[in-house]
Amino acid sequence: MKYLNQNISTKLILFLTVFVGISAVAQKSATSKTPPNLLIILADQWRGQAMGFEGKEPVMTPTLDKLSKESLVLNQMVSNFPVCSPARAMLMTGQYPLKNHVYSNVNSASAPFGIELQKNAVCWSDILKQNGYSNGYIGKWHLDSPYQPYIPTSNNIGKVAWNEWASPDRRHGFDYWYAYGTYDEHDKPMYWDTNAKRDEFKYVNEWGPIHEADKALAFMKNEGGQLRKEGAPFSLVVSVNPPHSNYQTVPKKYYDLYKDKPIEDLVKGANIPAAGTEWGDFYRKNIRYYYANITGVDEQIGRILQGLKDQKLDENTIVIVTADHGNCLGKHSEESKNNIYEESLRIPFFIYWKGHIVPRIDNTFLGSIPDIYPTLLELMGIKDKTPKDIDGKSYAQYYLNGKGEKPTEQYILGAIASNNVNVNTGFRGIRTNDYTFAYVKKKGKGEYELYDLKADPFELNNIYKSDSPIVKKLQPVLVQWLKKTGDGFVLDK
Repeated sequence: MKYLNQNISTKLILFLTVFVGISAVAQKSATSKTPPNLLIILADQWRGQAMGFEGKEPVMTPTLDKLSKESLVLNQMVSNFPVCSPARAMLMTGQYPLKNHVYSNVNSASAPFGIELQKNAVCWSDILKQNGYSNGYIGKWHLDSPYQPYIPTSNNIGKVAWNEWASPDRRHGFDYWYAYGTYDEHDKPMYWDTNAKRDEFKYVNEWGPIHEADKALAFMKNEGGQLRKEGAPFSLVVSVNPPHSNYQTVPKKYYDLYKDKPIEDLVKGANIPAAGTEWGDFYRKNIRYYYANITGVDEQIGRILQGLKDQKLDENTIVIVTADHGNCLGKHSEESKNNIYEESLRIPFFIYWKGHIVPRIDNTFLGSIPDIYPTLLELMGIKDKTPKDIDGKSYAQYYLNGKGEKPTEQYILGAIASNNVNVNTGFRGIRTNDYTFAYVKKKGKGEYELYDLKADPFELNNIYKSDSPIVKKLQPVLVQWLKKTGDGFVLDK
């Protein structure tokens, strides 16, 4: 018995020693004075269902499959305004579109109404710059309005001009700049360098994501010692355009992974229109290419993350992988985004921070883009620098370990008429874990829509009834959001 007691005591002391040691390491990690770096990889038009580990679509994403075991994955993250410019502006400002003034895509049609990222906006990158960070931006920006004479690129020739240079005073704290406004020729992209003038853009004969991954690796290595301030913490955004259309401009090696797969294996889901219909044929024509783009981007994400490890930067870098919005690709007879359906709204979202964020797949947290800004600032130890006028709310504690407050709903809006930017157009709605409830205006007529996301995951049956308990619960919530965001959208008209 005496021996047994001694043995138990020895084991207890050993356990306490190990436990205290681990706790000390964890405490040291949590209170580290070294500011973390930040890497955001942002894809365009990548729907949240199209990831291999989710098992919902036959798409190959080995990098994200691996990352899902190392990161916090928010499977209910949405693009609150599922269109390029509004989504990107929400990410940069932490504000909803009516406040940050980007409530339509930025182009020459919306330019007369001042639709662009405001010069005086305080973006998270401005805050990081003020706190000693060296910031870099690579790829698609799409937040500055085109002005005449328009840049002579192919997407500025028609009735609507899209592409524009971001002058240095409009780059919001990004020191290193290798970017463009918006340009969809993925196999021959164009860019402005940091010091290039408006007429000094260049074309590159390489698939955009590959080229941009190369540039990201060079930034992390700080090739030539000129790309970022040595010894300073950094942030880097790598904004790749695919899997946005044009889908066919994807390297052959990625398309070949899907070319021999039977189309019936790739076309699954009750909300895909039948073959022989306009949108059913559109889906079948493009799905192999869409998946090929995703697999190609996934591989470039892997290269960037490996580069982070090679430079021994992964120990103290917060990594986010996400998208600006999703893509119906013909589902629900919708060409791509800017609608209330899950394929348009749901986006991938991974956040990795070694030793800080507990890896897990979270299927209930209702993530919203404006919340990313304040959450990041709190995680990075500069919560007190968060501007008072942002709409987003920090959920840093929940990101770290799954404990703490969670959102109860997501506010969604979109399809605001770009030809006259009338805010009383399009849709406004509320999304919860169980329902999507929205009022949708098309061609001057409005209709309520309610979908049960659990019983009807393909959103085939509008179950709206004015006296439904769920309607009586969610409609006042929607009204509150309209007031909170200063939205002039009128329900029931």
